Amino acid sequence: SATGVIKCRAAVAWEPSKPLVMEEIEVAPPQAHEIRIKIVATGVCHTDLYHLFEGKHKDGFPCVLGHEGAGIVESVGSEVTKFNPGDKVIPLFISQCGQCRFCKSPKTNLCEKGWYDVMSESDTRFTCKGKKVLQFMGTSTFSEYTVVNEIAVAKIHPSAPLDKVCLLGCGVATGYGAALNTAKVEPGSTCAVFGLGAVGLAAVMGCKNAGAKRIIAIDINPTKYEKAKVFGATEFVNPKDHNKPISQVLHEMTNGGVDFSLECVGSVAVMRSALESCVKGWGVSVLVGWTDMDDFAARPIQLIAGRTWKGSLFGGFKSKDGVPKLVNEYLEKKVKLDEFVTHNMTLAQVNDAIQLMQTGDCIRSVLSVALQ
Repeated sequence: SATGVIKCRAAVAWEPSKPLVMEEIEVAPPQAHEIRIKIVATGVCHTDLYHLFEGKHKDGFPCVLGHEGAGIVESVGSEVTKFNPGDKVIPLFISQCGQCRFCKSPKTNLCEKGWYDVMSESDTRFTCKGKKVLQFMGTSTFSEYTVVNEIAVAKIHPSAPLDKVCLLGCGVATGYGAALNTAKVEPGSTCAVFGLGAVGLAAVMGCKNAGAKRIIAIDINPTKYEKAKVFGATEFVNPKDHNKPISQVLHEMTNGGVDFSLECVGSVAVMRSALESCVKGWGVSVLVGWTDMDDFAARPIQLIAGRTWKGSLFGGFKSKDGVPKLVNEYLEKKVKLDEFVTHNMTLAQVNDAIQLMQTGDCIRSVLSVALQ
């Protein structure tokens, strides 16, 4: 059962577009249905940067960012029966209450009890210097300890290496599932993946595991091709090497367009290119990159001619069900994780990790937060 307040280190975002600051924060005990987790490792994801630099939630500060972590249960609040101190867990930014109409439907992985307007959610277990500090996406993994509702925690295999499986808390599950669950890539098909960060490379891996015959990886950074090959890409196209639209290049390469395309950038211009790269009649294009800044657009004829345009959140995985299974698939070597990690750092180096991601010099930096 839960003891008192814990004082620990966390990287606090005091205001938008400013470096994070290592601070001592207080983490309150878990309340009913809550779990206090000692975070062992966390990835740095583009969505953390998006909130820090581009998000519209100016009232969403101060906060502790981070939503791609893994750790160990420190204590549990009342009413918690399925978790015990010492369990290995992954906090989830998509809850799965199991009771709402979305959880009961096989058609979606959304949950009505989600944090979704998270930054208006002023209920937090963090304080620093006498101020409330908000929890980003209900998780906040850039802290040595965090408190999460049990409907947003996945209990995972006890032998799972936390510094690898943390990536299943967002990026890898997002891209991998977008190919398998949302696009439903078919054996023998031709796929195109736009954007070769962690999400895009995971989408490439999903296409390969689904049995795609051709997987065309697309990025304006040519150094990404060698990485993409590791995950199963068969070809690479750099839009900068061509003086015509990338969709035209792909049409010429594939006799009229690809069967499946996945946009893993978060750019509405790229979303349009990805749709237009699909073959008419049955082409499916999936929006995977996270953005809420601009409208997307395309000519109606694109859809009238038989293409499908859809979106994917967290790869379509129901979170509490899906993440433990993905961890097991990693342990069985069906899913790669180690190959995504290009940098290992400590939580105190989080600003360096953010800078690496802004320059595109890394796939994933994993920060060690607490010693196991």
